[in-house]
Formats: sequence, structure tokens, C-alpha cells
Amino acid sequence: MTTAPDLAPAAPKAAAWSAALHAEVQQFYAHQMQLLDLAEAQGWAGTFTKDATFAVPTLPEPVRGRAALVAATTRSHAELAAAGQCHRHFLGMLDVRPRPDGAVDVRSYAIVYVSDIGGASRVHRVCVCEDVLVRDADGGLKVSARTVTRDDLA
Repeated sequence: MTTAPDLAPAAPKAAAWSAALHAEVQQFYAHQMQLLDLAEAQGWAGTFTKDATFAVPTLPEPVRGRAALVAATTRSHAELAAAGQCHRHFLGMLDVRPRPDGAVDVRSYAIVYVSDIGGASRVHRVCVCEDVLVRDADGGLKVSARTVTRDDLA
């Protein structure tokens, strides 16, 4: 007796992690956080897809799209300037996981420092950042979805 071959579709093969991809992701975040901390709202928003979502626990719903990201970032920097403060974002412990479809899941720890201009610096927030990165038409990375959770609100 013969059996019919298994005709079930094969599961997509997991994409391979590489040191080159990991380095590319690290550089992407270094550049992105520099833009954010330098108040380059347009440039920072440009590191997201046009329809990106950005979810943080302090907002009732995710920020959607580049225009909304620019507005939120501009408002935040104005508030910091009025308070005589600046923020510095440090991302580390990047867990880079490529998907078969070409997207990349990245989970990282984010520490946000606040500095009083002319005064002391201190840890402001400790967060987990979960991103989905995709390639744009030029092959560069863009964030299509970001979810941030804060340790103090867990």
C-alpha cells in the first residue's frame, strides 16, 4: 500500500540572523536616537514608515503616521526646553530576529536620562521597546510599529 505524499504547504523557513544585520540595526537605532535627542523631529519621523504606529503607555491610543510623530516630538521638545531639561535615549540589549517575510522584530531596553540644564543628570525612565522594522524602497530600515512599555508602570 502506498500513501499519498504530504501536500501540506511547507512552513516558511526562518530567516537567518547575521552579524551584519545586527550591526545595521544597531547603527539604525544610534542614528534614530541622535535625531530624537537633537530635536530633529522631521528627520526622526522619517525613520518610520508613513503609516507607522507608536504606542506608549502614557497615551490613550498609539500615535499614527509621520505627521503625528512630528507633532508629538515637537511638542515634547518644547516642553523639555520650557522646563530647562534635555533627554538622552540609550538603547541596548538588542534582540534582533529576522522574519521570513523580510521584516525584523527587535526587542531592546531603553534608558532615558534627563538632564537639568546646568544641573544634574538622572535616570528618567527604564523601558522595553519592541519594534517591527521593514525595508523601504531604497533598502533602508524603517520602523513600521513601535510599542514601548515602562518598568515603573508594569
